[in-house]
Amino acid sequence: MIQTQQLTKRFKDVLAVDRLTLEVRPGEVFGFLGPNGAGKTTTVRMLTSLIGPTSGSAVVNGFRVGEQDTEIRRSVGILTETPGMYDNLSAERNLRIFGELYEVRNVAEQVAKYLKLLGLYERRFDPVAEFSKGMKQKLAIARALLHEPKLIFLDEPTAGLDPEASRLVRDFIAELKAEGRTIFMCTHNLDEADRLCDRIGVFKSHLLVVDTPAKLRASLFGRKVVFHLRSTDAKMIQTVSKLPFVRGARAVENKLVVTLDDPEANNPEIIRTLVKAGADVQFVGELRHSLEDVYFQLVKGA
Repeated sequence: MIQTQQLTKRFKDVLAVDRLTLEVRPGEVFGFLGPNGAGKTTTVRMLTSLIGPTSGSAVVNGFRVGEQDTEIRRSVGILTETPGMYDNLSAERNLRIFGELYEVRNVAEQVAKYLKLLGLYERRFDPVAEFSKGMKQKLAIARALLHEPKLIFLDEPTAGLDPEASRLVRDFIAELKAEGRTIFMCTHNLDEADRLCDRIGVFKSHLLVVDTPAKLRASLFGRKVVFHLRSTDAKMIQTVSKLPFVRGARAVENKLVVTLDDPEANNPEIIRTLVKAGADVQFVGELRHSLEDVYFQLVKGA
């Protein structure tokens, strides 16, 4: 759906995007993470043909950026971080205008469909100026989907929303994914990215890394399993540390924290070893690093 090669954007003396080479696969939710000013929105604007790159190339939905820009703009949906609406017009009228611009068939039917899906149908004749921020955000999502694009760009889709509205938007994104849509999402909400995204790219003017959240955790921190014991001693730590697949072991109070790559395969052997060493194993759990831990490790390392 998206392929870029050395995509670069410079504004006078500021290098906003530096030689971005990236592939986003059909049907995946791709999270694009990075600090403010990293170039995420600039990247989205290039990929949606709102601005041109300084150098490099990109193909979106089979169309080349800079050569087939009209086709790209017709084939994608976009939710900007600050979506503009005609505040004095009703929600329905706003969507009708954009439906006509996109040359949507059965505009009235599509408008009604998305107003209902996003819980705005009962307020369809009210001026948008009377809407809360969450309602305006949901209306902007409806606008991005009217023409049924297969590729959707979402820039901070839940920014500033209350928990109920945020959950509705997240559930809606999950539904879009289930329909086979491809979603390119910029967000600062790392828990949201962890739950929704198949892969993430961490970006700071240039791409630092791309992978699944689980593989990024494993590559940066390893997987840590916590064995809760009745008591621990130095002998148990030494015995477990000698196992060939164990990358590290340490005691924390009555818990033994073991770092290894494949807990599912290796946990039974560790338990047998502990029991043989005289340990009373009460229960076992995995210590999960958050995506926030991964993000800060990467950005600080950059």
